[in-house]
Amino acid sequence: MLSLRTTTLALALACLAAAQTPKETVLLWPDGAPGAQGSADEDKPSLAVWRATGPNHTATAVIVCPGGSYAHLAMDHEGTQIAAWLNNLGIDAYILKYRLGPKYHYPIELWDAQRAIRYVRLHAAEFGIRADRIGIWGFSAGGHLASTVATHFPGPDTQADPIDRQSARPDFAILSYPVITMLEPYVHLGSRRNLLGEKPDPALIQLLSNELQVTTQTPPTFLFHTTEDQVVPVENSIFFYLALRKAGVPVEMHIYQKGQHGVGLAAADPILRTWPDHLAAWLQLQGFR
Repeated sequence: MLSLRTTTLALALACLAAAQTPKETVLLWPDGAPGAQGSADEDKPSLAVWRATGPNHTATAVIVCPGGSYAHLAMDHEGTQIAAWLNNLGIDAYILKYRLGPKYHYPIELWDAQRAIRYVRLHAAEFGIRADRIGIWGFSAGGHLASTVATHFPGPDTQADPIDRQSARPDFAILSYPVITMLEPYVHLGSRRNLLGEKPDPALIQLLSNELQVTTQTPPTFLFHTTEDQVVPVENSIFFYLALRKAGVPVEMHIYQKGQHGVGLAAADPILRTWPDHLAAWLQLQGFR
């Protein structure tokens, strides 16, 4: 049984993450990303590599998508702290720096996330992980990106470079207080505006309302949210859970009564900080640790 002591240790390591640096940062397209509008850092999607070490190392990896309304990235509490927590479980972490609005709109963000999964999958043997144990974890708008990856995955492109010949389907998804729907009244308008523009095509609104895109091929999913979230309504997670359940996809959801949006691992909250324990147990249940 997992204990609060386990969580406390993990959180202590996570708090140190801000002072650490990734072991490696790789550009997803070293010769320039498709659709790039410049050559600045913001035009170059990348992965910060946080490989787990020690005797508890697993063969699992997770792509981490920080939130920020598709306008910025919360790299601390939804990035480096998460990578340190995963490393403590023996899981490799890859923090995705994806391109953002309003400069970039769909499908650029999706391309970046799919490329990240394909990159890690191609190098799985080199990284000491299994190609069928690669998950994606997203927070808030990053949760929308992660749920988009989990519901929209084209087949490998046999004419492309070796990375794009890999499958872009994640083997599991973790969604923390995620944006899921693009439909009113529960849409987070800022995320929709930054992703799709001021006057989005109604067809795109439907396509990227991911509760409508779940199929039997959507991977097993873990959801965390709070009832009193005033930024991204809890209905986002509830609708996705119901769609997964209807499709027969393994799913677990934890909804806490109290807690604001954007809590990350919630280290300072004696109640909310228990949610990562549930996630660790779920990962074990699914055979990923």
